[in-house]
Amino acid sequence: MDVKANSLYQEMQAMIGQTRLPVNENPDAVANVSSGGDFSAMLKQAVEGVNNMQLQSKDMQQSFEMGDPNLSLAQVMIAKEKAGIAFEATVQVRNKVLEAYKTIMNMPV
Repeated sequence: MDVKANSLYQEMQAMIGQTRLPVNENPDAVANVSSGGDFSAMLKQAVEGVNNMQLQSKDMQQSFEMGDPNLSLAQVMIAKEKAGIAFEATVQVRNKVLEAYKTIMNMPV
């Protein structure tokens, strides 16, 4: 199987571009972005996005197994890998947040 590294790299760059927050020139908006409520909303949205990717991947797998002619094995495997990578990234972010929390809690006052 011939995998084109350039096209894979471009697709990864496009996915990274989709995850970036929009740049806002309003200085009042910067204060709103740094508030705790927005962070929790952003975190919730990210977790829901990963969950949706996993559910979509599962649905595609079941449809393929049932003989859906509109799905190819490649589409199913790509969806599964995307969901797996998104889940692993979420776990790594969680680990870093917990590590930062433990470091802050162990700081002398």
